[in-house]
Amino acid sequence: MTVLKNIAKDRILQITVIITIVSLFFARPRFADINFHTLWSVAAMLTIIQIYAYLHVLDVLAYKLTSIADNTRKLNMLFTLLSVIAGMFLGNDITVLTLIPLYLNIAKRYKLPQILPVTLIGMGANIGAAFTPWGNPHNIFLVSRFDVSPLLFFKWSVPYLIISLVLMCLVFLFIPKKEIPAQKTETIQISWRPTIITTMVFIFFFFGVFRVTNIVWPLIVAIGLALAINPRIMLKIDYALLLTFTGFFIFISDIQQMPVIVNLIHGTVYSEVSTYFASIISSQVMSNVPSTILVGKFTNYAQALFLGSNIGGFGSAIGSMANMLVLKTFNQHASVSRKKFFIQWTIMQFVGLIILTVIGLGLLIFRI
Repeated sequence: MTVLKNIAKDRILQITVIITIVSLFFARPRFADINFHTLWSVAAMLTIIQIYAYLHVLDVLAYKLTSIADNTRKLNMLFTLLSVIAGMFLGNDITVLTLIPLYLNIAKRYKLPQILPVTLIGMGANIGAAFTPWGNPHNIFLVSRFDVSPLLFFKWSVPYLIISLVLMCLVFLFIPKKEIPAQKTETIQISWRPTIITTMVFIFFFFGVFRVTNIVWPLIVAIGLALAINPRIMLKIDYALLLTFTGFFIFISDIQQMPVIVNLIHGTVYSEVSTYFASIISSQVMSNVPSTILVGKFTNYAQALFLGSNIGGFGSAIGSMANMLVLKTFNQHASVSRKKFFIQWTIMQFVGLIILTVIGLGLLIFRI
């Protein structure tokens, strides 16, 4: 029942269901338009991420790193950089859900700033998730839709990651070095055998994403591993995201059969630059996952869509699912004004969006 409730209350899924039902009045979806490679890839990714979450891998890393932080700047740097790295492998959602409560517990104990560090953790998770094909679900769709090779994907993502990290390092310089007591690390037992096996499955999944092997096999192995470790892991999977992908494939299949709509969309993605901006702007109002699926069906400019969809995760609260989780997690665990946080968080998000939009445009124009 909890799983069904979580699915039912997902806002993006609710909107997807409505527009999909409306589209069915105008056309019937074609089976061939549903990208099953993407669906199986996302399902495998979500399963593997939940196995890692169950094994508390990220918690152990966080506690180890915070034990060496002796001032506020170092603490902020460690948490933000960990969020970048965790976002690469575990995705931005799990990263913010794990690291933000942990940081806020420390912040409340020693009366440390809460707004800027939590904002940086959320932004770091989005930056890290953009680096890998599986960090963001829409990256999986991009790889599948345009048959992107690993070399080409990382050719796009490495410059974006490096520039984003440089910008973050500049922000760290403005954080004061206030001394804090050494953090006591909690003893968390990590089960090495299932962790190593999960990592092997993760590598198998990597080959599946890039079609070296059929993605169905990594999915079956991941589900089997989850059931072997603890069947309840399967209850934690974000089924709403899978249904959102499915709904949008159906919706786009329908509108592809409507010439007026097709011509209208083609008019906004007629070039690399227009695709780039269309992806960023649409992400602000419909989140970057459905935006990528929508724009991706009507353009062949893969790099522009990659940059636009990942940069579009910044800005509004619905630009990325992780943004909404940052706000929700902060409201649940923080001890400072929620209103003040939302205002300052929004300002930083849009400043980051504007700066990264300019940088992304430069990467696109100069083919970096």
